[in-house]
Amino acid sequence: MGALGTHACIVHYLNLVYQTPVIDIGIVQWLSIFRNFQPLQDDASISWRKRKKHFFMLSHSGKPIYSRYGDEHKLAGFSATLQAIISFLENGGDRIKLVRAGKHQVVFLVKGPIYLVCISCTEEPYESLKGQLELIYGQMILILTKSVNRCFEKNPKFDMTPLLGGTDVVFSSLIHSLSWNPATFLHAYTCLPLAHATRQAAGAVLQDVADSGVLFAVLMCKHKVVSLVGAQKASLHPDDLLLLSNFIMSYESFRTSESFSPICLPRYNPMAFLYAYVHYLEVDTYLMLLTTSSGAFYHLKDCRIRIEMVLLKSNVLSEVQRSMLDGGIHVEDLPGDPFPRSGSVSPCLEQHQQPTDSPGRFREPSVGIGGPAGLWHFIYRSIYLDQYISSEFSAPINSPGQQKRLNRAYQKLYASMHNNGNEPHKTQFRRDENYVLLCWVTPDFELYAAFDPLADKGLAIKTCNRVCQWVKDVENEVFLLGASPFSW
Repeated sequence: MGALGTHACIVHYLNLVYQTPVIDIGIVQWLSIFRNFQPLQDDASISWRKRKKHFFMLSHSGKPIYSRYGDEHKLAGFSATLQAIISFLENGGDRIKLVRAGKHQVVFLVKGPIYLVCISCTEEPYESLKGQLELIYGQMILILTKSVNRCFEKNPKFDMTPLLGGTDVVFSSLIHSLSWNPATFLHAYTCLPLAHATRQAAGAVLQDVADSGVLFAVLMCKHKVVSLVGAQKASLHPDDLLLLSNFIMSYESFRTSESFSPICLPRYNPMAFLYAYVHYLEVDTYLMLLTTSSGAFYHLKDCRIRIEMVLLKSNVLSEVQRSMLDGGIHVEDLPGDPFPRSGSVSPCLEQHQQPTDSPGRFREPSVGIGGPAGLWHFIYRSIYLDQYISSEFSAPINSPGQQKRLNRAYQKLYASMHNNGNEPHKTQFRRDENYVLLCWVTPDFELYAAFDPLADKGLAIKTCNRVCQWVKDVENEVFLLGASPFSW
């Protein structure tokens, strides 16, 4: 089938469903378009089509900008197909969101002259895939700012690819993190567990720097925050923090020398550059100082020297390294006291509630091997702080494949809990062949927990109450308290 015949096929199926932004054209027709617009007819193209999840970025004129797999330039014909589908609906005053084709979902996100597309057969919900496209777009904005749109206004056929030269590693790292980092769907950040006094010492010296003209001062260990301080009336969104840390950790050059780089924070101001001074203080511990001034390098260098001296004298850096070696919190360490302590203000998940999707109890409760009452893993998110704490993966969830599967299960649970209104208290209980999942959403926190698939529902509820009390008891160590809530 030639290009003209394929376009006619697209138009035919779009006309059938023209009144809706959600399209189901059938697996045969979609795969026909998929094959005919893949110009590489060798072994590489076969492996390319077998990938379970593709991401594409293209311009509104159909020029490829980024592809997760394959060569962007060799995928020009396929990009033109995607552009034709989007443009056809836009010309009719509508907007395409989703194509369902058998096991495949094709999710579209239009951001002005930039089109983003995800083709997936991973069974992730639409909301999750759309959120992932938003993050990829945000990563592009962090590198170029939204001002790149003006280039398309001057020249609709503008080629953006040279501006993103050498950044494939950044996008690849971000896409990889979608499989393991809860921050990509929770819109929250996590802190490195530290003694409260240690975190206060780090925050005090960062605050001194912020008072001297620095917009944001952030001390991190890999993707975890040690301390974060912003200037007065300035707030750093968790998504911006995620994209910024991903950008820095993607390049080896940041590790080998102090750097001063223009970056844009999409949630803070997508139209303008800030300037980030970055310096690694230890192997995985780095300091980020952000400012609006392009000439502030030497001032920030002096600030870094002062900060480093204080952190060394107060043993903050050695405590950070110790925490990294010790690891995070483990479900095996969950205290055995099933009752809240006196004076506790933690809410209690009632056992007589009937969460959705509950098939009832099994006869015998299962202790399981991942922790008490069969608890294998949990994520606790503080809504006010926009922070979360996640337990370390324990047996039997100890392989990358199992961890990816659980992360996707959490994504589905998160999407279902946040897609049906904003009720003050919501619970959900799910059981399948892999595990029991229990979610509890309150105005103050969200809890997502995975149990042995044979776990008893009553024991699972008791365990969730104990987890919440446990987090409350150690909140000074696992959260950055006193941080300003973020502006959404």
